[in-house]
Amino acid sequence: MVRNLTQGKTLKQILIFALPIFIGNVFQQLYSMVDNIIVGNTLGEFAFAGVGATTSLAFLVIGFVQGLTAGFAVKTSQYFGNNDEEKVKRSVATSFVLCALISVALTIVSVFSTMPLLKLMQTPDDIIEYSYEYIVVVFAGMGATMFYNLVSSILRALGDSKVPLLFLILASVINVGLDFLFIVAFKMGVAGAGWATLISQLISAILCALYMFKKYEILRLNKRHFKMTWKFCWEHLSVGLPMAFQYSIIAVGIMVQQASLNTFGTLYVSAYTAASKIDSIVTQSLVAMGSAVATYVGQNYGAGRIDRINKGVNQAIAVTGGLALLCGVTVYFGSDILTGLFVENPSAEMLAISKKYLFWQGVFYCGLAIIYIYRNALQGMGYSALTMVGGGIELVMRIVASIFLVKVLDYLGLCWSNPCAWLGVDVFFLTCYYIIIHNKFKRYSRKFAISVTPKHRKSIA
Repeated sequence: MVRNLTQGKTLKQILIFALPIFIGNVFQQLYSMVDNIIVGNTLGEFAFAGVGATTSLAFLVIGFVQGLTAGFAVKTSQYFGNNDEEKVKRSVATSFVLCALISVALTIVSVFSTMPLLKLMQTPDDIIEYSYEYIVVVFAGMGATMFYNLVSSILRALGDSKVPLLFLILASVINVGLDFLFIVAFKMGVAGAGWATLISQLISAILCALYMFKKYEILRLNKRHFKMTWKFCWEHLSVGLPMAFQYSIIAVGIMVQQASLNTFGTLYVSAYTAASKIDSIVTQSLVAMGSAVATYVGQNYGAGRIDRINKGVNQAIAVTGGLALLCGVTVYFGSDILTGLFVENPSAEMLAISKKYLFWQGVFYCGLAIIYIYRNALQGMGYSALTMVGGGIELVMRIVASIFLVKVLDYLGLCWSNPCAWLGVDVFFLTCYYIIIHNKFKRYSRKFAISVTPKHRKSIA
């Protein structure tokens, strides 16, 4: 159902909206997790490491898609918060056209640059073919990835986080079945895992879109909504592209990190792959809170409710900080068991490598929580250029740590590279948010005092 986040108790609204996103994010992680588990237990450690070595490369491209579609949805949520139904429809139509054009170009570039990038990252010779066979299939299906992320983002912009979850669960079930079919029955190797992900995601996107247009009248489009103007396209691109490049900039840092990791050999790549998958799944509660804040802030910003923005962000960071502590405890005490899910009979050395990485990530999860809340709050208000700058800071910090700390501290330096990046960008996002919100709140308060009666002021507060 469509949810208006400009009314009601702030924290309750955020939490109710965040819960389906959290469950959906976990199932989305299951796409790659199931791929890795089945590959690791059926095709062996080298195939497992090969698929894992593509994580940063996949994030470079898929992160661009996620940022782009989320940025377009920010404009949709602002129009929805402002009760402008016509612009909501135009925003959806414009987003579809722009995504279709960009996905074609992105598919061509990503497919033809896959092998050169894998070599640039110093992917070990004994796993590089596995890496290529898997990720080139994923990149070839970029249109399906773009389609799914767009329809999900549009629904969330209107406050509906439940429907994308239901179709994602269905896609996850299909993905598991296709993994076994393609890898075990059809003997397609790691490419089968890629095809399973592509097909299941496409099915989810089609079903979600059909439901979306049938269920919500506000999303039913006609020819006039597809009449493109450069000004309206630029309003979306000016938010979507900085958010897309922000993800890709971060991905470049992760690729440098992966290149440093590859020099340690296949054992470290395997252990790190398992640990990073665990890290991704455990921290999805933080991701979900950030996504909920982006939609919450977008709707309230469109409605001019600066008071609700500040209150909601403050409450969200308190909850997310607590979740970060819980995540840290979970990855430390559960690392051995969780690592064993990915590789059959992992060695003591592999478990130790994985645990060391997870320990240092867990210690600094509060810094990651700050990024998710304040970055998404800035995105919700339309300040995507600032979030791109933040991505640049994260890139520099991660590269410096990955190159120089590794030389001094060996693998421990690699474990510290993420926390260094998080803490560096925390300072920037906190400063930007509080300067912006302070200035907007002052203007809001002056307007509020002049134009709102004392009785109305009391009802809003």
